[in-house]
Amino acid sequence: MQTLLLGPDDVSEYADLPSVIDAVAAAFAADARGDSIMPAKSYIDLPEYNGDFRSMPAYVHAGEWDAAAVKWVNVHPDNPADHDLPTVLGTLIYSDPETAFPLAVMDGTNLTRLRTGAAAAVATDHLAVLDADSLGLVGAGVQSYTQLEAIAAVRDIETVVVADRNDGKQRAFVDHFADRFDARAGAIEDAAACDVLSTVTPVESPIVERDWLGEHTHVNAIGADAAGKHEHDDRTLLDAKLVIDDYEQCTHSGEINVPWREGTLSDDDIYGELGAIVAGEIPGRESGDDITLFDSTGLAIQDVAAAHVAYENARAAGAGTDFSLVGS
Repeated sequence: MQTLLLGPDDVSEYADLPSVIDAVAAAFAADARGDSIMPAKSYIDLPEYNGDFRSMPAYVHAGEWDAAAVKWVNVHPDNPADHDLPTVLGTLIYSDPETAFPLAVMDGTNLTRLRTGAAAAVATDHLAVLDADSLGLVGAGVQSYTQLEAIAAVRDIETVVVADRNDGKQRAFVDHFADRFDARAGAIEDAAACDVLSTVTPVESPIVERDWLGEHTHVNAIGADAAGKHEHDDRTLLDAKLVIDDYEQCTHSGEINVPWREGTLSDDDIYGELGAIVAGEIPGRESGDDITLFDSTGLAIQDVAAAHVAYENARAAGAGTDFSLVGS
């Protein structure tokens, strides 16, 4: 039996975003039902290299399919300048839960990009107003492109405002989408006034003020993925219908981690987890809601879901490279 090797181009081609959004939604619902196993993300800090490793294992039983995987991912900020490598590198092993055979080894970097955008799309679908047609983005890096592609799959986005301190990144983003959207560069205040706002920055001090948000803005807080990171005004977190992806991860390293440790936020301020909404256990946006906010830290169940799509589609297409990894 052969293991399938899927490189970054394979993952990008065969993990099509609409299918990944559906699979990630199914994984969130499975988690809420108790049909998943997801140990806490573990960290190996390497201060001597200004970096860390993170391991993310999970098993998901999503009705028609079940799968297991582990992602080995890092954050090394010095990589681009010192080694001509990306800051984040990811590798995922996708396994058959019945036999434990490694069905695939695949690029985890593009997979992470896709499943992160998909999670925001799932949250937007349940928490944004139905007629949302404008999207603000704070941060014009790689993830901002996927945020727009994914959110446009669940809402009829027409207007896009992107804010970034790097003018070149802003211009590149606007040029890339100019033929599909009314896209323009703007200030953070302009982006925050849109119907949907996704923030994808690594800041440790809030840069989006509560007063800048629109009356019914839905916020996807994506940037905080480590302790100390914090993009949004505490008043926003207190005023919003606050939805998280996972209690342990969000209180440790999500958007809420700083005000949580300081005692500004408590359990009473958290509405619930996204999985409970997707599973129909609690409502999403309701008629009386004003702003909503999704704290996204990124879950291993999302990686399993995206890997499932990539593997099944690639196998069906005869793509990727088979190789012998496990001896008989």
